[in-house]
Amino acid sequence: MQGRRMMTMMIKSIHSTARRRFVSTSAAAIGWWDHVGRAPKDPIMSVTEAFLSDTSPDKINLGVGAYRDDDGRPVVLQCVRDGEAKIAGTEFLESVSASVSSNLVEESVKLIYGKDADLVKEGRFAGVQALSGTGACRLFAEFQKRFYPQSNIYLSVPTWSNHHNIWRDAQVPQRTFRYYHPDSKGLHFTALMDDIKNAPDCSFFLLHPCAHNPTGVDPTEEQWREISNLFRVKNHFPFFDMAYQGFASGDLDKDAKAIRIFLEDGHLIGCAQSFAKNMGLYGHRVGCLSVLCVDAKQAVAIKSQLQHITRAMYSSPPVHGILLVSTILSDPHLKELWEKELKAMANRIQRMRSSLRESLEKLGSHLNWDHITNQVGMFCFSGLSPDQVNRLVKEFHIYMTCDGRISYGRCDYKEFELRGKCNT
Repeated sequence: MQGRRMMTMMIKSIHSTARRRFVSTSAAAIGWWDHVGRAPKDPIMSVTEAFLSDTSPDKINLGVGAYRDDDGRPVVLQCVRDGEAKIAGTEFLESVSASVSSNLVEESVKLIYGKDADLVKEGRFAGVQALSGTGACRLFAEFQKRFYPQSNIYLSVPTWSNHHNIWRDAQVPQRTFRYYHPDSKGLHFTALMDDIKNAPDCSFFLLHPCAHNPTGVDPTEEQWREISNLFRVKNHFPFFDMAYQGFASGDLDKDAKAIRIFLEDGHLIGCAQSFAKNMGLYGHRVGCLSVLCVDAKQAVAIKSQLQHITRAMYSSPPVHGILLVSTILSDPHLKELWEKELKAMANRIQRMRSSLRESLEKLGSHLNWDHITNQVGMFCFSGLSPDQVNRLVKEFHIYMTCDGRISYGRCDYKEFELRGKCNT
């Protein structure tokens, strides 16, 4: 009997000690994250947040660059529907197979470097699938930091806001080069060339090969040739972020001209690709990162390093989007259909640019709106000041980023008259 009491007392003592330890540990853990504050708002995502909280039935969101039809609805391309039907029942739920991954990468690099490019036939490139263009940029930033730890990245003024976040988080210091001329609302080519020339030899530059985000201002073919020549003199490394291939002109080859000029001039190139916009697959996060190499042996080594980085970051990407894009690019009928649909989207954006400019001119605006039709791609850098943007929000419920960037991917013809009146 006495032994049983002692055993009961011991059990109660153990439980009591455990409870005290739990309470003590829980109390100490309460303060773990007290020092964490709110992160700065993303300038693009915050536009959508403000738009969604607006109760006005007339509100318009011109912030996020996702393509919509004339009724403001998301567009699912027919080539995507047909591709979905083709792969139905063939998916597997494990990681992406080597053949699917290899096919996606090979078809992707053909889009930018050319289907008959020698580097593709000779295997002189290291390519990996990535989580859209953002993921491809992040992979390259990490690769740059790992193998050129003292290097910087030169970004255009302005550039896509997330470029700053990507290279900052990879701990790569940032420098800038002049690009946009606020007075002409076009390219500040002389200043751009001066900054490229004055940068230290062997610097890394991020370039937009077409449909520059956020300005919609692209160099001419001749200007690209001058830029490429100066890069060769300075031994700079060109890293291209190809997020909108096909949206500038409606022609995949024409929109890749800048990259092919650099290729012709003998540059080793890095390139991030995204199929979020030009296939309407924003939610699938399908992209590709490629790095050109001196030979196939070097390509094997660099690919292994890129795969090593992805393994630690996210192991492998989702299966469905990669299989879908790979199917569309490798099927001649689906690819031809995609090119036709892409051209139709690009042509519609060009017509909307013309319609907005005509609306503004008919309303008697005293300002010059040539830049609306001179700029290309999904975005227009309107030239509106932050105060003017704020007025559009407060008085007319029209939302855009504070730098005045307008997304034509979200416009419809019904909005032009209202927008025209607001801008006059």
